[in-house]
Amino acid sequence: MANSMFQQSFEKLKNYCEAEGFKGWDPYDGLNSKFFKALRLNKVPFFRLAWIQLFKRNPINLRNLLLVPKEYNPKGLGLFLTGYCNLYQTEKKDEYLQKIEFLADKLLELQSEGYSGSCWGYNFDWQSRAFFLPKKTPTVVATSFISYALLDAYDITKDERYLQTAISSTNFILNDLNRTEKKEGFIFSYSPYDNTRVYNASLLGSKLLSRVYSYIKDETLIKVARESVLACVNAQREDGAWIYGELEIQNWVDSFHTGYNLECIYEYQKYSGDTFFNTIIEKGLDYYLNNFFLEDGTPKYYDNKTYPIDIHAPSQLIATLYRLYALQENKELVDRVLAWTIDHMQDPKEGYFYYQLKQTKSSKIPYMRWAQAWMFYAFSFYFLEKNHEKQHC
Repeated sequence: MANSMFQQSFEKLKNYCEAEGFKGWDPYDGLNSKFFKALRLNKVPFFRLAWIQLFKRNPINLRNLLLVPKEYNPKGLGLFLTGYCNLYQTEKKDEYLQKIEFLADKLLELQSEGYSGSCWGYNFDWQSRAFFLPKKTPTVVATSFISYALLDAYDITKDERYLQTAISSTNFILNDLNRTEKKEGFIFSYSPYDNTRVYNASLLGSKLLSRVYSYIKDETLIKVARESVLACVNAQREDGAWIYGELEIQNWVDSFHTGYNLECIYEYQKYSGDTFFNTIIEKGLDYYLNNFFLEDGTPKYYDNKTYPIDIHAPSQLIATLYRLYALQENKELVDRVLAWTIDHMQDPKEGYFYYQLKQTKSSKIPYMRWAQAWMFYAFSFYFLEKNHEKQHC
């Protein structure tokens, strides 16, 4: 019964995303507002941050009214690309192959120019409390997800452009990102223009270097990847948790970034053959599974409180457990979480997933990258695991 419900849910989501042409809004795209630009307040950091928060926190979607267009988000396209690659592995349909080629080619078009290697940013200016990044400023997060997706596409199509672009992206990570030296190893910055020390971002850089190493066997890649992993695992708490980053304002522990950390360290070990961090992974996975999901399947955002319930949390659970080869042994939990998410966070008519549920007024805006792309990505790993089970029966 669950499998039938999951398949129907996914088909509704897929139909919605394809009908929208993979373009959409984002929680952080407020600065794309033509109205805001006309006010000439976009040079002042306070107003930029306040405007973004007005859009992100508001349960009413102001984007049509204030002239924010639906656009391609490169990271969202990367998630969709990996999703279609996973689907193609389960069933070699021409429609999946066509989508793979379309999305991969679109990502080649959307690269940020002027850096040491291939790289990508977001389709909007972004002001955080820590720094400001103009539209298309490349980040290690966007670049790692997209290059991973291009490698997935290369494995299927053997189109050399996808492989070479992913290889080139390691030059961006090695040469353009800043590094904060630690007692052991270092932490990559989020972008070339900041010195933030965010563990999941640095680990995503390590993850990409490790996978590219598996294609070209450049020892520099694996050596640098290990240095970043070492610095980040040293930041793990005794109970297995990681806070988000090292700034005073980054001391929370959340679900999906914990999932990123585990996945990245595991992928480093998988491609390097270095199993030094097994205990770190085991301890972190135990904390993750025991602190972010309630008995009825409710996915928590933070380890110490339930709300807001963010769509990214259940989607990352599936991806993390798949990458760690732990999905099958935790399938009961995954099925509960996925069923709860469909019941509470999918629009029954349109098929898209909501952004966040809150105790007061929830945000049910259909964000393309943050919600739809992530759930598409998650479903694809779920079906890929199911396909593996079938083959081994």
